[in-house]
Amino acid sequence: MKTRTTSVLAALLLSFALPAMAAPADEVKALLEQRKAADAYALAKQHPEEIGNPAFDFFFGIAAIDSGHAGEGVLALERYVINFPDNREARLELARGYFVLGEDARAREEFNGVLKSNPPPAVVANIERFMNALDARQSSYRTTTGVYAELGYGHDTNVNGGVGNSGIVLPVFGSVRVDATGVRAAADFLYAAIGGEIIHPIAPGLAVFANGRLDTKNNSGELPSRFDQNNIIVNGGLTYLLDKNLWRFMASHATVEVDNKRFRDVDSLSGELSHQIDELQSAGPFVQLARLNYMGDNEPRNADFYAAGANYRKAFIGPFQPLLTVSASVADEHNTQNRPDLGRTMWGGRVAVAVTPAPKWSAAVGVAYQNSKYSAQDPLLLTTRKDDYYALDATVGYAFSRHLSLRGELLLSDNKSNLELYEYKRNIIGAKLRYDF
Repeated sequence: MKTRTTSVLAALLLSFALPAMAAPADEVKALLEQRKAADAYALAKQHPEEIGNPAFDFFFGIAAIDSGHAGEGVLALERYVINFPDNREARLELARGYFVLGEDARAREEFNGVLKSNPPPAVVANIERFMNALDARQSSYRTTTGVYAELGYGHDTNVNGGVGNSGIVLPVFGSVRVDATGVRAAADFLYAAIGGEIIHPIAPGLAVFANGRLDTKNNSGELPSRFDQNNIIVNGGLTYLLDKNLWRFMASHATVEVDNKRFRDVDSLSGELSHQIDELQSAGPFVQLARLNYMGDNEPRNADFYAAGANYRKAFIGPFQPLLTVSASVADEHNTQNRPDLGRTMWGGRVAVAVTPAPKWSAAVGVAYQNSKYSAQDPLLLTTRKDDYYALDATVGYAFSRHLSLRGELLLSDNKSNLELYEYKRNIIGAKLRYDF
């Protein structure tokens, strides 16, 4: 009888002891669910006797990583994974801890292990973001390369940037009729591009890079096809990271072909500084010097180009993870052929917001404005040209995998001018399929 009573008392004591033992883990979990990682970590540190309890280690590990104590978090999660090696969520959190610590190889191994278990699409999308970040970070200590190809189809309402009607009114001349090649022409188009990049670190924080792209846009129809365009762009330079400052210097060459004939070359030098204000904000200035060389009948438009401006970026914590970017610039396009009427001063800016509305999805919208004032009167129209350019752009992207993605693009633009000959509206809509090798 005494033995039975003792057993009952022991069972009662154990039933009270188990909730008491689980209480710290439950409290840490509750604070994590309230997005109070720092409070969860502080509470967990008050219970060192719970270390080794798998339930406690699991939530303590997450709280430690989320509150900036990744080393402790990784140790706690490693203890948990030893006991429960098939727990996918624990391995995912452990991989994230390795990522924060800079243990890239171990992070990649754990992420790949989770991928092999066929997790839900949302988990796959999250892992792919980390893998992309690992690829980007890898360039800081070893040579990295990348090649991509794009194919697209779309519609352009004004392939030649022409006026809306053939009949216009100009100073001095009055009513005139514009040739067909200068009147707005719409067309469907096919787009193709191939590009690549190589980044080679040469010292801590210092790396050299080179990249290039070849793209082509081919319009349907006899007249629009005369405005088919090819672009060849080659860039090279170096980046230097010092504390919170990232310096970037670059030399570029770009060639534009129209109807398979060389139209313009641009050679430029540029420099940019990005200062990390805090974890969510960065800002800095940029400068650019360029020489514009036109071919054939357009040679009088040759110019030297000078620009300066500033960029600002801010990330927001919350739904859709919004990213705000703002840029502003001033520029001078100084004509070198004694034709100041073809030179101009410019100022303008752009504001854009990018979001991640769902796993594998991305979206962005931006608005831009540019004011141009030409440096002298047009010798025939006896009027100094002034333009105001407005643009709205938007993109929506979906990633089928880390390598294959689809992007929809929209551009609505309107160039207003005091000379009707240079007024036009142009809208472009298209879709591009991209593969990153």
